[in-house]
Amino acid sequence: MPWRSRTARCWLTPVGSATVARKRLTREESRAQTRERLLEAARELFTERGVNGSSVEQIAERAGYTRGAFYGNFADKQELVAELLEQRTRSEVAEVSDLQRRAESFGDMLELLRHWNRERDQNLPDWMALRLELVLHALRNPEALPMLAQREKLARSSIQTAIEQRIGEHGALPADPALLALIVHALEDGLLIQRLLFPDEIAGDVVVDAVDVLLRSWRPLASDPPD
Repeated sequence: MPWRSRTARCWLTPVGSATVARKRLTREESRAQTRERLLEAARELFTERGVNGSSVEQIAERAGYTRGAFYGNFADKQELVAELLEQRTRSEVAEVSDLQRRAESFGDMLELLRHWNRERDQNLPDWMALRLELVLHALRNPEALPMLAQREKLARSSIQTAIEQRIGEHGALPADPALLALIVHALEDGLLIQRLLFPDEIAGDVVVDAVDVLLRSWRPLASDPPD
């Protein structure tokens, strides 16, 4: 039975000697649930088979729906890809922004980021496989490049804000903060790939160590910027 018909009713589920009434979902809740299950199915399939190797029918089937349910939520596969990118990026930006608010010092921020990176590392292979598939999809389909670029800008903007707050408070930044954010972002991407290739040699929080070195080397320049 497809998920849609299950959520459209109010079911009675026995629990021991008690009977619990399952709340009837509103139309909006049911639609949101369907959309999220389609996104989760797509995440799994894109990781396993790649974006181009996963069809709309396969995504709908993995989620327990019909092709019609897919098109009732997404115009096409590219729209779904765009939402996956945005969801993941906004989630990470929100999490890191929360860490920045909680940190009382530069040292606090590094420790919070270290813990966050170690947690992220547990799912790193799946996430990197998906991300690289989405990058390949955009390279093979130029019309998808703008949505990927928007995702990257959002991530760099978050890094830039952190740099301005953590280094800018010590004086003038040593270079355009957008350039510094680009350097950190590119460094993170490269280090995560190296972490996947050499898991026994490179620690899960290597990004934090590298960013710490960069920021500490930039801070003196912030006080005495080059001519």
